[in-house]
This record gives sequence, C-alpha cells and structure tokens, in this order.
Amino acid sequence: MDQNDYIFGIHSVLEAIDSGRTIDKIFIKKDINSELASRLTQLARSRHIAIQRVPVERLNKITRKNHQGVVAQVAAVDYASIGNIMPTLFDDGVLPFIVVLDGITDVRNFGAIARTAECCGVNAIVIPSHGSVSVGSDSIKTSAGALNYLPVCRENSVLSAVRYLKESGCTIVCATEKSSQNYTTGDYTGPVALVMGAEDKGISPEVLELADVRAAIPQFGRIESLNVSVASGVMMYEVVRQRLNANLEVI
Repeated sequence: MDQNDYIFGIHSVLEAIDSGRTIDKIFIKKDINSELASRLTQLARSRHIAIQRVPVERLNKITRKNHQGVVAQVAAVDYASIGNIMPTLFDDGVLPFIVVLDGITDVRNFGAIARTAECCGVNAIVIPSHGSVSVGSDSIKTSAGALNYLPVCRENSVLSAVRYLKESGCTIVCATEKSSQNYTTGDYTGPVALVMGAEDKGISPEVLELADVRAAIPQFGRIESLNVSVASGVMMYEVVRQRLNANLEVI
C-alpha cells in the first residue's frame, strides 16, 4: 500500500475535493458525527465520490498518522469521460476500440488488462465509479506504466456507458462462457466496445441484454473459466487480428 495514494484528515480531504483533485473513495469512521463530517459527506455525494463507513481499525491499517477519522484514496491519474473521448475519435477518423470492465476489483487483473489494452491500441478503458478497482500506484505498476498513457473513464453506471457506446455506433461485444457463439465468429472490424465481467459474477444481466455479440472462448479443461485478464487478452487480440486482416488501421 503506497501512502502517496491517500490523504489524511477531514480538512485536507475537503480541500482536496474543493481544489478538483480526483478522489476515488473516502473512508469515514463509523461513529464520527460532526458538522464537518456532514459537509464532507454532502460534498462527496455531489461529486459522485464513493463513501465507505468503516471501523477505526480499518483507518489505522492505512495510516498511523492523525487521520481524524477520515482517509481519502486519491486516483493516481485524472479520469477521462467516455462522452468526450468518442466524439474526438470520430472527428479524428479513428475506429473506436473501447474496453469496458464491469465490476473488476482485482488490481493485478486490472493492471494486466490495461497493459494488454495499450499494446492492442485500445482507445480507452471504462470502469464504474462504485464497486470497481481504481487507478492507484499499484495498478500503474502492474500495468507496466500503460495506465499513464491509456485513458480510463470512471462512469457512474456501466449500463449507461454501454448504452451510450451502442448508440454511438459501437458493436457491443460481451465475453461470456454462457454463450454458444465462438468468439472468432463475431465481426469486430467496425467500432467495438468489448465488455468483460468480474470473475465471480460475470457481466451484469442488464448489460448483457445490450450485447450485439455474446462471445465465448472455447475451454477444454476441468476448471470453470479463464482468468479475466487472460480472457481479455484473447478477446482484444481477436479484434486486432480481424482489423489487420481487413487492412484497417489498428490505432
């Protein structure tokens, strides 16, 4: 755990939010009850910052400094907006290739996916603002620095983001072992949004309903599924393969 990922103390956290710093999550001591704490909670909610009430022991594990019952986790990069990225890609004549991560929480998997995504020419990764991994120093290290170059869009709702991508002309490709369609049979030569779900829950049913392609990677072993970072790599390179075969610009 890198201490540079955190801000300690209620006044420091308030100042950080007011100054426009990107905050991933705020941990507040369960029994804290003050006017400042109420102000912080209201401000965080207005900025769509996740708040988690925790016992003081949780805060003490993060730091032994005088945290005053409040610790904020700071994003290591500034998040982008998919609503800004898509028009820019079309204006620049770039064929969009977006990766959407629905509920990925493991930092190592996230970093590995980002590393492969950057190598494949992915234009952006979309993650939800709640119930998801965030961009911290650990994920940047795991990505071998890819997250310093690859835009990450933290959206309030994966469902809304996928719906927007679909309305923008992207083929929504959902990787799921529940499908009977081999992943190589889909057409990925147009604008593509590839959706990958959490290993334990998979893609949420509401998002899956928006899929144009439900792609399954064949498996012949005895365990239930591939690691999500490996599955993501397989899917991303299928997009690259098809685009190269069609003599399309990969990036």
